[in-house]
Amino acid sequence: MSLISIVIPLFNEDESLTELLSRIKHSLEPTSYQFEIIFIDDGSTDKSLELIRQMATSDARVKLISFQRNHGKAAALNAGFKMARGDYVITMDADLQDDPEEIHGLISVLDEGWDMVSGWKQVRHDPIGKRWPSKLYNFTVSKLSGIPIHDFNCGLKAYTRKVVKNVELYGEMHRYIPVLAQQKGFSCTEKVVQHHARKYGESKYGIRRLFTGYLDLFTVLFLGRYMRKPMHFFGLAGMLLLVLGLGILGFLSVQWFQQYFFGTGQWINNRPIFFIGILLSIIGGQFISMGLLGELITSSLHKENPVIREDD
Repeated sequence: MSLISIVIPLFNEDESLTELLSRIKHSLEPTSYQFEIIFIDDGSTDKSLELIRQMATSDARVKLISFQRNHGKAAALNAGFKMARGDYVITMDADLQDDPEEIHGLISVLDEGWDMVSGWKQVRHDPIGKRWPSKLYNFTVSKLSGIPIHDFNCGLKAYTRKVVKNVELYGEMHRYIPVLAQQKGFSCTEKVVQHHARKYGESKYGIRRLFTGYLDLFTVLFLGRYMRKPMHFFGLAGMLLLVLGLGILGFLSVQWFQQYFFGTGQWINNRPIFFIGILLSIIGGQFISMGLLGELITSSLHKENPVIREDD
């Protein structure tokens, strides 16, 4: 019999927890699945921790991880993934905007052979100031990452066990789990899910997250493509700058010789292009040096852990 692990990170959501637990039980208890519910209290300052402790006392299927202070959603999910024992792992938010009734549909998509399925809140019940920046953000991430899904921010996702045990989260990388999973060789798709208006509390979303999200995206893409081969990035950039700089200096040198021997060239003097050539050459050399240092660090510290196919 398959086990489902439901991983729920939360911060100050005491008003919704009792109803959330009731709705999860109502959705899964009539099925043949066994399940566990892992709440990760991310340093809440309300009564969330007390409520979850009471739930865990009365129901052994409820598990609790409690952080001393707020560390962010990525750290909470990472801790939940480590504790999860399920064949299927579901993540959802604790604010009741994600519908537990969607769990069955997500698992059915996994059973089709996908490693991960991301929820798509096609109809969103959020303020317009949150919807449109999110649309722009999701469109950009999809194009840059090459993953054709519409809602990277949706907290309702389903994974097979091997995905969550091979993806490491930190910082604000929870938005890019599909990207991180694809870099590990896992398959990802999406499914339209129902989205509810927030019933209690307030959104933790801010405009700052939009800008930091792009910075995190560049980090994920850079590390995914160049962490094991830094010379391919720094070396290529360095070679282009060095060739351009040396080309400028070579051109000026030819003009100097022509002026000196034949009087048909031009003296270098204080021509700005001369200093540009020197600057480009120096920066190019530094980039190549950075690439070499990166290769040394990578070769001495990095130990790659390939994902092993379960059928091999």
